[in-house]
Amino acid sequence: MNPKRIIIVGTMAIAITFSAGMFGNDANAQTLSISIDKSGNYNKETIPSADPTYTATTDEDITQILGLESDEALYEALYTGNSLADIADNNQIPIQDVIDLQVAELTQQLDSRLASGSITPVTYLLQKSELPDIVTKSIHVRMTP
Repeated sequence: MNPKRIIIVGTMAIAITFSAGMFGNDANAQTLSISIDKSGNYNKETIPSADPTYTATTDEDITQILGLESDEALYEALYTGNSLADIADNNQIPIQDVIDLQVAELTQQLDSRLASGSITPVTYLLQKSELPDIVTKSIHVRMTP
């Protein structure tokens, strides 16, 4: 498996686990609007973006964004108890760049799941709308060795 995906998936899993306990009492609800005809078909153009101003791409690697030389340097920094936000701050990298990259990568995964039919349009919308908030919370999570 790609080391970058391991970090992203691990960070997301930790964030979801912690956020359920810490933020479980908060309700986050948004109105969804999607056009689905009687046969269950939908038009992809009707699926809104969670953030229409979003511009990040996945052309860069997380290690490049963080200003690190290798995946091993990233693993070492995470293993010693730093969060992704700490690493970005130590290297004078805007935290928003890390958030944008992770949201872009996870959005690509959601897009492919929607295209393959493994998730419904409503599930896609719900998950995509949660990505920025979950990623923002997760980059501050510290792993303990």
